[in-house]
Amino acid sequence: MAGTQQAWRGGVYLLGSLLSGVATVLGLPLLWHPRLARLWARRHRDRAGRLLGMPPGPPGLLPATSRALLWLPVHVVCGLAFGLPALLCAGNIVVALIATPLWWAFTPPERPRLFIDVAVPGWATALTLGPLQIVLLAAVAYLAFPPLARAHARIGLAVLAYPADERLAERVAELTRTRADVLDAHGAELRRIERDLHDGTQARLVAIAMRLAVARQAFAGHPRDDKLVEELLRDAHEGTEEAMTELREVIRTVYPPILADRGLAGALTAVTTRCGVPVRLDLGDLERVPAAVEAVVYFAVAEALTNVAKHSEATAAGVRVGRTADRLSVVVTDDGSGGADDRRGTGLAGIRRRVLAIDGTVDVDSPAGGPTTITLELPCG
Repeated sequence: MAGTQQAWRGGVYLLGSLLSGVATVLGLPLLWHPRLARLWARRHRDRAGRLLGMPPGPPGLLPATSRALLWLPVHVVCGLAFGLPALLCAGNIVVALIATPLWWAFTPPERPRLFIDVAVPGWATALTLGPLQIVLLAAVAYLAFPPLARAHARIGLAVLAYPADERLAERVAELTRTRADVLDAHGAELRRIERDLHDGTQARLVAIAMRLAVARQAFAGHPRDDKLVEELLRDAHEGTEEAMTELREVIRTVYPPILADRGLAGALTAVTTRCGVPVRLDLGDLERVPAAVEAVVYFAVAEALTNVAKHSEATAAGVRVGRTADRLSVVVTDDGSGGADDRRGTGLAGIRRRVLAIDGTVDVDSPAGGPTTITLELPCG
């Protein structure tokens, strides 16, 4: 299924590159204008980046004028060279499906010819070679479209690569944006903790103090009311337990105690076990992971699985965590209905903010109809 989707995406990308190359030739007088050339190049650089799974650059950052103008003839040549084979392959599949049977049925004096110029003397040959042509061309598309599309995208990115100063500017802009998000999230988290403590724990502690004060007065009074003292102390004891429970809940939202008690592997095992959807957990050799990264992974996986259980209509999910050198990768998948989009204010936006705060990356692949794959890459050196 994934291979078919890649072939489809590759074919659409190649055909789009062919049309774009033709449009570049037709609009060349206009595209020699530096601003238009940079905008046109930026559009295709983002398009190539999406195919290769790379995050888009900052909205206001355009390629250098010299690179954009150099890219125009390169794009025309590459668009024709890579797009024409895709057009011929896809076109011949359509011909085999529709045009050849109609041609044979309505023009019997002329013998149509199929793939590799094989003569068609009768219906038996037509009905045999047509499906064979479709199978062969579909196999070619399945095998050739993805690598051809990736090669075209890499050429475009190589020509339109940021110079050192633009890469630095992009990095600074990204860090500025993520740090602003972190500060906003940090402020919101502090306000939430303060509100929880003020409205919950503090109110209970005040009630406990008042009961203890009344109990002390009742205990010191003459005559002493033992029944009232006992009732007040019982209420104070129950209130203390409730306040401790609320404090534990607040602490758990800051840094889950289960991480300190059982480590990342044990915490993820507990999260996947509690999920309302069957989850397969695959843990590699994680070695030592910084506490900040552990907390991000724990909350991200917990939020992702909560979304799976509440919104995806999935019957199964999977969590795979592995480490390569100083990068920790987390992949959460489900077989649900797809359509996840963090731009709609879902829990995915919170996951992205947490991950970007420690210079990680997030990729969400969730086409309509599913499946959904969320990939996190986190530095843990």
